Amino acid sequence: DVILAVGGGSTLDASKWMAAGACVDHDPWDFFQSPRKPLNGALPLVTILTLSATGSEMDGGGVISNPETNDKMGRMEDILYPRVSFLDPCNTFTVSPYQTACGAADILSHIIEEYFNAEEGNLFMIDRIMEALMKTVVKYAPIALHQPDNYEARANLMWASSWAINGFIKAGKTTAWSCHPMEHQLSAYYDITHGLGLAILTPRWMKHCMKAQPETTQKFAEFAVNVFDVDKNLPAAEAALAGVAALEKFLFEDLKLTSNLTNLKIGREHFADMAQKAVEGGTMKAYVALSADDVAAIYEACL
Repeated sequence: DVILAVGGGSTLDASKWMAAGACVDHDPWDFFQSPRKPLNGALPLVTILTLSATGSEMDGGGVISNPETNDKMGRMEDILYPRVSFLDPCNTFTVSPYQTACGAADILSHIIEEYFNAEEGNLFMIDRIMEALMKTVVKYAPIALHQPDNYEARANLMWASSWAINGFIKAGKTTAWSCHPMEHQLSAYYDITHGLGLAILTPRWMKHCMKAQPETTQKFAEFAVNVFDVDKNLPAAEAALAGVAALEKFLFEDLKLTSNLTNLKIGREHFADMAQKAVEGGTMKAYVALSADDVAAIYEACL
């Protein structure tokens, strides 16, 4: 009658596709193969969240992996939206510092993917809300690492997780993400936690964007000033780089996450294939368009 998902994002996402798979006679993986098969319904889903990260408790998205083919794919469907989600910060008190840090990096990345948007026009209010969400993660993630049973820290991270990806900050815009498609290939080919992969990729992606399209520097400077309190009187290029440096400090010093792929014993042997999959054989239409060569270069910068 109902599927009860108790856990973090992977548990919730897998449960969503179990719910959809229960209503068809084919392999649920066919929902992701081209041409994608339509959903014929889904069992009701109830979730009890134990990890603040993916935001799957408040959206209709689900990402699953196929280790046999090194594929990791996601899909959004309204019918997969949980009927009820129970968010009790106390259920995250026992999450390890490492997984807490990876979860924080994932939350931050969800917001960054929406904040840097190539669509014309600026929604001032939505940008300020996104900055507040990012500052919430920057403030409370280190506290949760050092005080795992701090209710205020856990509650703020849990709520930020949900609002980072429940569709509100998208605000009707046409958006295309960059770091998530690249990271999905890392997770598909290697045993790497999603949030850690995003943490390693994001600063390199930012530097690539500013080098490839210098006109994006102003937005990165805005991010630096409004999220990391970089001096607003600095020239835009200097402020933007200071913002990237502040993000790196937060991820790799404050959260103590590994800063490169080499330390994870990941080499370049699959980069070309991963890059092709990330751009789906064409060009990734995102904040700054990325070709397979661009993606491969970003992977290289992560070594």
